[in-house]
Amino acid sequence: MADESRGWEFFTGFLIGGVVGAAVALLLAPQSGEETRSLIRERGLELRTRGIELSEEARIRAEQLASDARQRAEELEKRGRMALDEQRTRLQDAIEEGKEAASRKRDELMSRLESEKAKRTS
Repeated sequence: MADESRGWEFFTGFLIGGVVGAAVALLLAPQSGEETRSLIRERGLELRTRGIELSEEARIRAEQLASDARQRAEELEKRGRMALDEQRTRLQDAIEEGKEAASRKRDELMSRLESEKAKRTS
């Protein structure tokens, strides 16, 4: 964003400088009026051409920045999905371990209960 702002600031300054320069040249020109008008016309065309070039460069730069931003977003999305999948796998493993531990504990308690019943009946 800051780069875009600086680009427009430069472009605006460039155009203002061109206009001021043309006005000063008109006032201080040693040529005749016709020569001066011709020179101003040429400079105006040069400024117009340069303005078109600068706007095209700005458009290209904006497209590059947008493309880079899209690539970064896709990369971050991919990393996020990988992290989510990894966490999901860890959670599923922890759940399975918990189920196995609960099953072992249940079997152990059932075994104790059976042995206590056997002691009481004997």
